[in-house]
Amino acid sequence: MTTVEAHPEHSGNSAHPEKHPRQQELEAMVRDGRIDTLIVAITDMQGRLMGKRVQAEAFLNGVIDHGAHFCTYLLGTDMEMNTPDGFRLMNWETGYGDWIAAPVWDTLRVLPWLEKTALVLSDTIDEATHEEIPVSPRTILKRQVARAAALGYAVKAGSEFEYYVLKDTWDDLHGKGWTVPERFGYYNEDYHLLQATKAEPLHRLLRNQMTAARIPIEFSKGEAAPGQHEVNIRYDHVLESADRSVLFKHGAKEIAYLNGWGLTFMAKPDHTWTGSSGHLHMSVWDADADRPVTSDNDAGLPYGLSKVMSHFAPNVNSYKRYASLSWAPVNVVWGRDNRTTGFRLVGSGPSLHVENRFPGGDMNAYLTYAAMVGAGLHGIEHELPLAPEFKGNGYLATGVPRMPRALYEAIRELESSKAAVEIFGQDVIDHYLNAARVEQETYDSIVHPWD
Repeated sequence: MTTVEAHPEHSGNSAHPEKHPRQQELEAMVRDGRIDTLIVAITDMQGRLMGKRVQAEAFLNGVIDHGAHFCTYLLGTDMEMNTPDGFRLMNWETGYGDWIAAPVWDTLRVLPWLEKTALVLSDTIDEATHEEIPVSPRTILKRQVARAAALGYAVKAGSEFEYYVLKDTWDDLHGKGWTVPERFGYYNEDYHLLQATKAEPLHRLLRNQMTAARIPIEFSKGEAAPGQHEVNIRYDHVLESADRSVLFKHGAKEIAYLNGWGLTFMAKPDHTWTGSSGHLHMSVWDADADRPVTSDNDAGLPYGLSKVMSHFAPNVNSYKRYASLSWAPVNVVWGRDNRTTGFRLVGSGPSLHVENRFPGGDMNAYLTYAAMVGAGLHGIEHELPLAPEFKGNGYLATGVPRMPRALYEAIRELESSKAAVEIFGQDVIDHYLNAARVEQETYDSIVHPWD
């Protein structure tokens, strides 16, 4: 297989660039036997990690010095890994060639739940042009971070994820024909220490093994349904927080599976269950002064999001979480420490930030973070006025914008949005519109139990 020159962002400009300190650290761990497997990973459109496992001696021999090859189709599939029509960059006419996964060595982590294994996240590079692939989720976020930096801003963020612990493993559910799973527990465990203790063997593994893998978990707690739990990942710069988010979701599923548990981040596993959120906390900072910035010209943050809702809620199921009095928001309003509003302003001083309560546990963190940063910058650049604070029950708000209630509504919003094209570019919008249409058309073609 042919190799490709390393992308300048990852290699420098010299013919023999100095190796990154984390790469040198990995080489030392391989030589002394601490590591025998390296996972090189990219993130697909659905937020899943894809990639290859590299044998340690092959790594030392330079097999990924210029990155790892992967088929272009990985950024153009549906949830079932089918290759639908409509993606310009990858289709049968293009021949489904290779792109390059270029390791980002700052993201290197040793995974304590997999024996002698390290993982590095990668950017996706075109082999011919050496440019990053514009529809790659991590690249989409990086471009918004660069936009913010050009305006003198740094963005900080953090994720909190809700998930269900299940008595059924994925193997069990497959054997049952994907029926509604059995939850671990029978009592609303929101903040209940006794109820959470029942699955503490798993939650303890998640807290401690994630933290050991440089995905620092600050809290875990029971959530508002039987078997539902939440973790809070430490606040940091937005790209680092997005990296942590995709790694947490991937690692949590691996840890659960390897220890005989079932676990799901699905937004609404059953209509009788409380939905699982992926609340996103974010603040904009003056990059030079290293202090948070407040502005009245940031209406793009709440109101621009309805135009790019498919970046927050990418699946048909995502929208079934939004229901009145459900802890999931339905109206585009903001309030101070108000959990009935879609945007909750919390903290004070350096800790002042916005909690976006719209994303679900099924979000792709790169796309969700990118949409929030991009919409906020759009509001600042266009000096859009912010609506007054909403006080009271946000579910009962009238005369205010609302978020799409279904994926087909989100598709229509995105199709007509000039702001979305301005923020992301036409190529990105076309790509993710096609993914959303494929999801909706597949759902519409299936006979469901309700039918």
